[in-house]
Amino acid sequence: MLTESVRNYEDMCAIGASILYGAVMKKLSRGERFNLGLATGNTMIGLYARLAESLNAARADLSLLSTWNLDEYSADGSAPVPHDHPLSYWRYMHEMLFSKFDPELGFREENAHFPDPAAPESYDPAIAAAGGIDLQLLGIGFNGHIAFNEPMREADISVEAFGALPTRVLPLTSETVAQNTKVTAGGDMSIVPRFAATMGMKPILEAKKTLLLACFAEQEAPLRRMLRDKRPTPELPASYLLGHPDFTLIWTADKINLNGIA
Repeated sequence: MLTESVRNYEDMCAIGASILYGAVMKKLSRGERFNLGLATGNTMIGLYARLAESLNAARADLSLLSTWNLDEYSADGSAPVPHDHPLSYWRYMHEMLFSKFDPELGFREENAHFPDPAAPESYDPAIAAAGGIDLQLLGIGFNGHIAFNEPMREADISVEAFGALPTRVLPLTSETVAQNTKVTAGGDMSIVPRFAATMGMKPILEAKKTLLLACFAEQEAPLRRMLRDKRPTPELPASYLLGHPDFTLIWTADKINLNGIA
């Protein structure tokens, strides 16, 4: 595990984008495909702008880039929200990243993948058939979730079974709905869907490299617990990343204090 404290959001975005750019270009420059796992939310906005700028400047062959998002909202648990929904992750990715790519570089719509609430079981085989995720970008929920893999009591599921969870549809906890209302919905809880298709713990942990970024004060508590206890537990899903063979954690020191523990 690599850990790095940076000054602020701007530094986090610059360093995170540099890590993604280096990994992507290492394969694309050799004419090889790259599978990039993507996350959404305010944490990633600045990073995506920098990543697109760097790939455009390098004249990267983006026809070789495939993206795999962690999740997509569903209003009813059986269909994705419309692309024009204000919180649609399809919409977010197109606005924050895909539309910023130079069209001449060849990124194709069919290479942007999202878990489908109507058929979540198809996502993991598709990832495997593509060769697996080369790098998975992650945020951390205020309750320690990654993607929408919500905490579960160890009395209800074993450590091993939680780590093997596949991509699936699940209801969002009231805590996550409240967090998303505050962070991404402008305080309007009525527009926050109550279900999501989420990449499971298994495909996340099978990614060749994982990168977790944190820049909110509310993320300090789950990060401190994760680094203090040093054990995987379903009660803190992000804790499973500690056992990943290539895991990097970056946080902003102006919002998060992990002194003495990381």
